[in-house]
Amino acid sequence: MSELIGRQEYKKELEDIYNSDRSEFVAVYGRRRIGKTFLIDSVFGNRMTFSMTAMSNSTTKKQLLNFQIEMRRAFKRDFSIANNWVDALDQLAEQLETMDDTTRKVLFFDEMPWLDTAKSDFVSSFEHFWNGWASKRADIMLIACGSATSWIVNKLINNKGGLHNRVTHRIRVMPLPLTDCAKILEQNKITYEKYDIISYYMALGGVPFYWTLIKKGLSVSQNIDYLFFNELAPLKDEFKLMFASLFAHQDKYVKIIEILASKNKGLTRNEIINITKQNSGGGLTTILNDLEMCGFVKKNYPPDAIAKNVLYQLTDFYTLFYLHFQKETRNAGGDVWLKMAKSPKLNAWAGLAFEQVCFANSSKILDKLKIAGIQTSIYPWKSRKNLGGAQIDMVIDRSDNVINICEIKFSTEKFVINADIADNLRNKAAIYKEETETKKTIYITMITTFGITKNKYSGMIQNEIIAEDLF
Repeated sequence: MSELIGRQEYKKELEDIYNSDRSEFVAVYGRRRIGKTFLIDSVFGNRMTFSMTAMSNSTTKKQLLNFQIEMRRAFKRDFSIANNWVDALDQLAEQLETMDDTTRKVLFFDEMPWLDTAKSDFVSSFEHFWNGWASKRADIMLIACGSATSWIVNKLINNKGGLHNRVTHRIRVMPLPLTDCAKILEQNKITYEKYDIISYYMALGGVPFYWTLIKKGLSVSQNIDYLFFNELAPLKDEFKLMFASLFAHQDKYVKIIEILASKNKGLTRNEIINITKQNSGGGLTTILNDLEMCGFVKKNYPPDAIAKNVLYQLTDFYTLFYLHFQKETRNAGGDVWLKMAKSPKLNAWAGLAFEQVCFANSSKILDKLKIAGIQTSIYPWKSRKNLGGAQIDMVIDRSDNVINICEIKFSTEKFVINADIADNLRNKAAIYKEETETKKTIYITMITTFGITKNKYSGMIQNEIIAEDLF
């Protein structure tokens, strides 16, 4: 097994839970391919007492057979196939009771949502197992894991029945930052310039599995074609599989995703309602909450902190790439990405995707500005009053009485600020200051791939950050 890259905060948290003096119930969740199972296996390895991975779209009978097989594999003896989940989990409890009660017992149920099949009574049986047996001991560490984040949250974390407040720890596995994705390439003996690594991140995001698919010896364009557009492309059907694994009624979620993809800076809840003609009831709230919990959508809070002005923004890199390109070019032949080079469509996407790279790795921006220890709020902003629709790519609102208004530009060479761009930047700063009524000092900041060309307008820039600073 390859070495686990990054994830230090999760590893420490899991080890601390393992060393607890009581039984622990841990919910681990996150989008498909984010590395949840690999994380658990890497941390616990041969310390795992029992583990099973549920089967997708299977019957209760087959799930119970799978459980029996994993019991036999874990404990090296035969078990009868249980008729129901109460009996199956009781078998596990009886087996664990034969073991030394001073030794920690790690129980790992991977893709647990798939065990909750129709009429299986899995959740109530699991409640009985935890409440009636496991929680009364001090030696159990039970890990429930799954990509169906809404199930994990609603059925376990926010359970209103027998499992109410029973989850002792929740771990949401987030995408990797740029630096760790670069280490995956290094681990696989693949060398690229940082500009190229950022280009990959714009399409793949920080999803570890996607990075392991990159082929050595191919250019970025060749690998993008291989990953997305070739007849046997490994990510050809990823969008469909991803949403099917996450949500029972995926069409409703995809509809909201597609609407958000059309608006770079996001939409308010009321704007989404107006576009979809959907009522403002709990259904939309559930969809938006689920998309946020799964990491597809981010809520950006405005400086006025008024709830109705919160912007919902699509931030999942792969999803943005799919909706911009892959959805419409599935059978476009060879060299798709190379043929798109410098097209208006690609340039528009690249600008948006690079903005998201900066947000996803904003801690590095704070480091470069030497304000990592200062309290900040980071968000995109768009005017709600100005007829010109002034938009700011990134606002860094600092507790030291300064606000960085960041203009983010993706280009293949140094960026040139001309008279029109300079006027536009001053105008944005003025509109922001007037509309938010801030009394803080405004610093205009440029974030570019290769920096800015020094000329008579470049002096207006207070801070300059380049792509290399994001590593």
